[in-house]
Amino acid sequence: MTLLHRPAAPTVSPAAELPGTARLLGIAGGRRYGLAVLVDALGAGLLRPFLLLYGVGVLGLGVGTTGLALSAGMLAGLAAVPLTGRWIDRGARSLPVAATLLVRAAGVAVLLAASDAAGFTTAAVLLGIGSQSWPTAHAAVVAALTEGRLRDAALAAGRSLRNAGLGAGALAATAATAGGTGALRTLALATALACLLAAGLVWSLRLTTPPTADDRPGPTDPPAGQGRTGAGLLGLANLPYAFCFDVLEVALPALLVTTLHVAPAWSSGIFVGNTVLVITTQLAVVLWISRRSRRSVLAVSGLVLAVSYLGFWAAGALGGTAGAAAVAGVSVLYTAGEILYTGTGTALVVAAAPPGRLGRALARWELSSGLGRAAAPAALTALLAAGPHLLWPVLAAATVLGAALVRRFGPRV
Repeated sequence: MTLLHRPAAPTVSPAAELPGTARLLGIAGGRRYGLAVLVDALGAGLLRPFLLLYGVGVLGLGVGTTGLALSAGMLAGLAAVPLTGRWIDRGARSLPVAATLLVRAAGVAVLLAASDAAGFTTAAVLLGIGSQSWPTAHAAVVAALTEGRLRDAALAAGRSLRNAGLGAGALAATAATAGGTGALRTLALATALACLLAAGLVWSLRLTTPPTADDRPGPTDPPAGQGRTGAGLLGLANLPYAFCFDVLEVALPALLVTTLHVAPAWSSGIFVGNTVLVITTQLAVVLWISRRSRRSVLAVSGLVLAVSYLGFWAAGALGGTAGAAAVAGVSVLYTAGEILYTGTGTALVVAAAPPGRLGRALARWELSSGLGRAAAPAALTALLAAGPHLLWPVLAAATVLGAALVRRFGPRV
């Protein structure tokens, strides 16, 4: 197996000298890894929209039973994230990424063979483990191959490529679901094959990193009140930030349909617009902020998100089509906050983590993101049921608090 040593950090990193998307993907693992990211994203995009439909329409399970199985899968995936982090800290890089893909392929295989709730739950657990462990493993591979602001840009390029693949896969899945049970099974098989292909491409990289002194437990642990406290507060600050994704997927559709009483097409249009903006502008934004402190940008992203939440509150007060149009306008500001958040959060963690603890640092960050996303649907819908006058101010205040924690305790990188 090839031993990959971390390259020396570049002496200069102005945005103008950073390469474009294609070259960034080439740097971050070569064409094989870029293709693996795209194939994985297409497979995930195919799977996510129809998994609930598969449990209900193909296996004949109740909606409640299917939902519980999917929740069990997400929780199992969160439990696996710390284990992935420790595996990375032992020097593994490409193998954990390949493993996440193989676990997902196994999950789809179990799904195809399932005939009852137990089989569907087993499949959901495997798929949850593979999906939840992917971000940590992927960031570790990029961190092993790039340094400094080039690494930030490579992470952004990979994220844009993945978003594009998710969108394309979701469109293909939406079109295929009209074909009934046979089309759903074919879609599942295509997803499994995509995961296997991506796993083979990643495995062929055979990347590891040399062990460091920081890999040994005990004396190298940071003293209480120093590194671990800062990392814990950063994870705590990330919880309200992570709610932003479900604002787009849960809160806004509910606001538009149940409060403003407009057609669901409004929420679909806002979602598509957000996706296109993220795909087309995220890399450019990361290049633009490359001279600025990651901590400061992450804090600013929280403020931008908070202002957008207050904007949604004000837009909702207009009512009807005028309110929906105002929500669509404010969603551009929301998207800007999301881009700043996703473009700097993981990059901040990678830049600040000791080499021997990169995996654990990434795992803590992704675990806080996963917990935030798991809690968001219930919290947002409960607040919305109590009234928009409660949802948006509470969400804005929590995000501002998170931004203040980032600014006060975040790593100075």
